[in-house]
Amino acid sequence: MTDLAHLEAETLNAIAAAADEPALENVRVAALGKKGSISALLSTLGKMSPDERKTAGAAINALKDKVAASLGERRSVLKEAALEARLKAETLDVTLPTRDAAIDTGRIHPISQVMDELTAIFADLGFSIAEGPDIESDDYNFTKLNFPEGHPAREMHDTFFFNPAADGSRKLLRTHTSPVQVRTMLANKPPIRVICPGRTYRCDSDQTHTPMFHQVEGLVIDKKANMGHLKWVLEESCKAFFEVPNVKMRFRPSFFPFTEPSMEVDIQCSRKGGDIRFGEGDDWLEILGCGMVHANVLRNCGLDPDEYQGFAWGMGIDRIAMLKYGMPDLRPFFEADVRWLSHYGFRPLDFPTLAGGLSG
Repeated sequence: MTDLAHLEAETLNAIAAAADEPALENVRVAALGKKGSISALLSTLGKMSPDERKTAGAAINALKDKVAASLGERRSVLKEAALEARLKAETLDVTLPTRDAAIDTGRIHPISQVMDELTAIFADLGFSIAEGPDIESDDYNFTKLNFPEGHPAREMHDTFFFNPAADGSRKLLRTHTSPVQVRTMLANKPPIRVICPGRTYRCDSDQTHTPMFHQVEGLVIDKKANMGHLKWVLEESCKAFFEVPNVKMRFRPSFFPFTEPSMEVDIQCSRKGGDIRFGEGDDWLEILGCGMVHANVLRNCGLDPDEYQGFAWGMGIDRIAMLKYGMPDLRPFFEADVRWLSHYGFRPLDFPTLAGGLSG
């Protein structure tokens, strides 16, 4: 019995010392397993006399039951401790702020915003939106727009040409959105009032020029369109876009193959304090080119210049975005820097309207 008392104390101490369930399982196997110490004692009962078996059997089975009960209690304690440790490790503090929803963090690129602003302005003036392909023919991009053979704009240093086709013709990336005007005149009968926003491409890259940029052009064709109408459209659209009550414009003679007469337009501004403000001040800033549609362009598009006349203008969307929203460099427009977009971008649901405001 002294041996049983020693085995009991040793086993119960091992159970109490088990730090986790795998360690406790090792104690169980050592005591109650097929080759365990208590199981070994039970196997000796067959060699005893009936009286010895009766006494020893009762003592050994009592030890077995006591060890099994102690194992069960210790297992419950260890399971509870393991669960508590896991809960602490996997705790989620529901008081922490959640991440902002995508609708709150997403931003509209300034180019997209300015295109929407221009669409709102000119739609209110009765203009439709016209679009065309980025890849154009030499005929639509140059010839029908009255660019003579040998004109500098046709040269490789200005234009991205594709490899010649089998017939010798060459496609190109459009250098302006004017081909959309050509397509519109060929597909529709006057009166025509459209603006043509889109991407354009030229071999140029610096702080204020990029190989791909955005341009918006306008076209009006009817029987009575004149310079007075052109001036009014430009003044009203600039007042709406720059959100000022008045603008002063200065029209200077210039030359474009597709208009005659042609003009560069300067807008009144102030440069005090390093900021450009429109509608005030004594300075001038060139902002766009315009003119009356050349008679040759009308003929090339199937219109009789003795019956119809019109005017057109064009400006860089990237440039007017920089002027309106104070962006010093054109290159970040195309660098996809989320920090820049978070600063200069616009909230997705702030749609520009003339009634509610263009800049949100």
